[in-house]
Amino acid sequence: MPAETITILLAEDQAMMRGALAVLLELEDDLTVVAEVADGTEILPEALRVRPDVALLDIELPGRSGLDAAADLARELPDCRVLILTTFARPGYVQRAMAAGARGFLAKDGPVESLADAIRQVVAGGTVVDPDLARHALREASSPLTDRERDVLVAAEDGSTIADIAARLYLSAATVRNYLSSAIGKTGTRNKVEAARLARENGWL
Repeated sequence: MPAETITILLAEDQAMMRGALAVLLELEDDLTVVAEVADGTEILPEALRVRPDVALLDIELPGRSGLDAAADLARELPDCRVLILTTFARPGYVQRAMAAGARGFLAKDGPVESLADAIRQVVAGGTVVDPDLARHALREASSPLTDRERDVLVAAEDGSTIADIAARLYLSAATVRNYLSSAIGKTGTRNKVEAARLARENGWL
């Protein structure tokens, strides 16, 4: 492998998409995919094993999201540049990706040439964000939720009762009610399920 070759870890749960991306990236003389994973929990262990120059991560992954994995990599393998690749054009995701240490955020439906160029740019120290996503992100306010309100809404997404959420997060039922009430008020929704759904749609969870 030439010294100038850029090594890539690819995390994508859809096998067809993952395979297509790997083939297309391998057509570039200076890029090579050294690892492929389908589950978010595999990203950090595999990255520590192969030490890629770039981790190309989908957001919606089983086990652990690409955004959470980006934060893991920033902490454990800071030399690995993270590029988020997604079909979800949600402004909150752009903000969270950058906060997690990602160096790029691109839409999956873009041309592979743009993706290859973005990989080279982040390796060179740059930051690349899809222009349309960037415009949306600038127009949207950042998440109004506190970390604890976010945790409680994540736990509420599956319709869990307040008692279940309290047990899962080691909080009292009264505290969970307070966090939920605040989150519902901030999102302008009627109940915890609606609040969680709207927060998810805005990329705040």
